[in-house]
Amino acid sequence: MAFTIDKFRSGALAAGGARANLFEVVISGIDATLMTAGAVKEFTFACKAANIPPMAVGVVEVPYFGRVVKVPGNKTFDNWSVTIINDEGFAIRSGFEKWVSSMGTHIGNVQSSASSALESGLYGAAEVTHFGKTGSGSILATYNFVNIFPVSVGEIALGWDANDAVEEFTVEFAYDYWTHKDVVTT
Repeated sequence: MAFTIDKFRSGALAAGGARANLFEVVISGIDATLMTAGAVKEFTFACKAANIPPMAVGVVEVPYFGRVVKVPGNKTFDNWSVTIINDEGFAIRSGFEKWVSSMGTHIGNVQSSASSALESGLYGAAEVTHFGKTGSGSILATYNFVNIFPVSVGEIALGWDANDAVEEFTVEFAYDYWTHKDVVTT
């Protein structure tokens, strides 16, 4: 079978392909003592990079008469990371630092008494919405992350030679699982 550019364009790229830069990340359910409502709202605009995580299923190897039979194991969920543009008020970064610190204080390595009394606990939620090229009304897919919490707040690189640059840092989250909803409202 001969392949042509025209067939490729009319098949796989009929609508021009999904764009990796058309997305939005929203976090929610975070206790206000950990991150202010303003910082949570600002996060949506400051989150400049994220990913749709991989799906992985472990493999159970069962020996049988000198051979190994492989059967599907348990689903695993890798940590999820986002890259955030830092603001001069450090509102988002301070919120994440406070969230991580509440899980284990710097000096005593114990959960803070304030966080153990939180009604919502130490967990939040996140939603990644992937948009089509026609705008925010054109939702291709939505991914929901359940029971997220930050496991690391990345460094901010500083340097005298860093002209014309805005600070950024990464936050890595652990979570219980994610769900996917195909929407496609283009």
